[in-house]
Amino acid sequence: MRCLLLFCLLGAQIAAATVIRVVPGESIQRAIASASPGDVIEIGPGRWRENLLIGNPLTLRGIGKPTLSGDMRGNTITVTSPDVTIDGLIVRDSGDSLKEQNAGIYIRPGAHRAVVTGCELTYNLFGLWIEKADDVRVERNVITGKRDYASSQRGNGIQLYNTQRARIIGNNISFVRDALYVDVSHHAIFRGNRLHHSRYGSHYMNSYYNLWEDNDSYLNRGGLALMEVRDQIVRNNRTWANSDHGIMLRTVQDAVVEHNVVAGNQRGFFIYDAEYVTLRGNLVVDNQVGVHLSAGSTRNVVQRNDFINNREQVRYVGARDERWGDAAGKSGGNYWSNYLGWDRDADGIGDLPYEANDVVDRLTWRHPAAKLLFASPAVQTLRVVARQFPVMRVPGVVDAAPRMTPDHPQWSQWRDKRYPAQ
Repeated sequence: MRCLLLFCLLGAQIAAATVIRVVPGESIQRAIASASPGDVIEIGPGRWRENLLIGNPLTLRGIGKPTLSGDMRGNTITVTSPDVTIDGLIVRDSGDSLKEQNAGIYIRPGAHRAVVTGCELTYNLFGLWIEKADDVRVERNVITGKRDYASSQRGNGIQLYNTQRARIIGNNISFVRDALYVDVSHHAIFRGNRLHHSRYGSHYMNSYYNLWEDNDSYLNRGGLALMEVRDQIVRNNRTWANSDHGIMLRTVQDAVVEHNVVAGNQRGFFIYDAEYVTLRGNLVVDNQVGVHLSAGSTRNVVQRNDFINNREQVRYVGARDERWGDAAGKSGGNYWSNYLGWDRDADGIGDLPYEANDVVDRLTWRHPAAKLLFASPAVQTLRVVARQFPVMRVPGVVDAAPRMTPDHPQWSQWRDKRYPAQ
């Protein structure tokens, strides 16, 4: 009986929902004020100059992509109620106060379950600011910042602060400070986004249990920056042509980073103070430095990655060898395109360990012109001699059983995808 009563009440609410249509010359804010919970406000083609406040659970739907301009003042739309949907609008021209965090759409604390889909957010300081609102969904939006502003004076494309279970899916974000800025936000999913022409494609801080999957980050300063985080899954992404790093892991624990393409960056991976991280099945190709590893980054599992045609495969700063791959020789090693060993038993595993950061690597760091001699007999002899005389050796990354063939046969399609300044 109780379930039947609840069903009847829900049906009555749905039946009571009203569609309110707004045409040019009418006020959208007046329509919002007159709407009841659950109503749909449909906005026809046209242009409005209003700063909207949505304090009731309702749907704001654009027909034919109407434009809502904040006239360079405050937030263009402020949402304070839970269960608000904004769909199909062009939202633009917020104010430009970093102190007040002006945004195209500002989702205030308590505005849980907000949905923003199919919108164009353009020339706003922050595209979307989402604060202390849970179960928010942001899908299929195009977000472009104030591209004529200096990077430090722009806001972020989507800013998540102190949220739970956000879904950020299929958005195209560019010309902002950071395309995605995620702070103290947990159990979120970021999937299928294109993040480009910004400082960082994504910038995580103090956030746990998030999934980052099937995203493209390119032509930024940095592709993906994970800082002070744990329990992340980063898989099947492509981060390329970034002027600094492809993926930064800084003070990271208990993360899985797998099956990503990291190509044409200044540094493919920048790993600093990372522990208990698994790097598996990644293609690291054509970067200036494949992996920059430092600051006590140890107790990590690094297996079945392909390191191909990086100018320096590994730049390592440490006091002792770092063991990568599979010491047991059971095909868990990494592939290194500059490996000079052999495979006498044809089992697909090199008979000699691969050692990065050897005397030849260090020579080329100090004298880059020496790279022209990489293929010469003299340089190869120097490598062999250095192995025979440990006094010449410094700690580095050692892969005991490197693989002889890469797992990514199509790796060459990622060559020459570099940042224009490189």
